Amino acid sequence: MSKFKMIAERMKEFRKNSGLSQANIACFLGVDQSLISKAENGERSLSVEMLEKLAALYGVSMLAFEEDTLPINPLKFALRAGELTTADMEAVSAINRIALNSEFMADLLAGEQR
Repeated sequence: MSKFKMIAERMKEFRKNSGLSQANIACFLGVDQSLISKAENGERSLSVEMLEKLAALYGVSMLAFEEDTLPINPLKFALRAGELTTADMEAVSAINRIALNSEFMADLLAGEQR
């Protein structure tokens, strides 16, 4: 499977596992919902910056979009996706970035690098 197709499939998988709609993601990224649909179907690509925002939102590393063998536990939202605002998703994203950075630092201290 091509890297492009893998990223498209993982985007869709992470979104669905998090209980978010394409409209939620489009609002979070500041793009039209049709772009998210096309990206998930492998018809368009998202910028690296957009993928970084999604990785932080889902609480996964960027590598998780490219490798299906990485163990991942994407975030599940306690609120109904329809109740989430862009500000809520920005806050979750910031918290997840802190958690991912903390995990990375712990790995460095333990002598491991990803």
